[in-house]
Amino acid sequence: MHTVYMVLGGLAALAAALLLGRAFGGMAVLPLIAKVFIGLWLLVALGNLWLGVSHGYTVMQELPFLVVVFGVPAAAAALVWWKLS
Repeated sequence: MHTVYMVLGGLAALAAALLLGRAFGGMAVLPLIAKVFIGLWLLVALGNLWLGVSHGYTVMQELPFLVVVFGVPAAAAALVWWKLS
């Protein structure tokens, strides 16, 4: 269930960043926000991996969750970047 919450949180964070960007910077800033989000979300996903490893799981056990937790929101951000560039 934690993985689902992380993915939904990532999508919500992306939506919030894009809405704030559009409100304060217009449509032109949205591709930049999407690019920056991907980098920041990678840090969050790696932190989530570290949390799992620190609770007794191995890196190999946590790796598939890292792919999902990072991949889904990052793919959404990449789609926004691609469509608006």
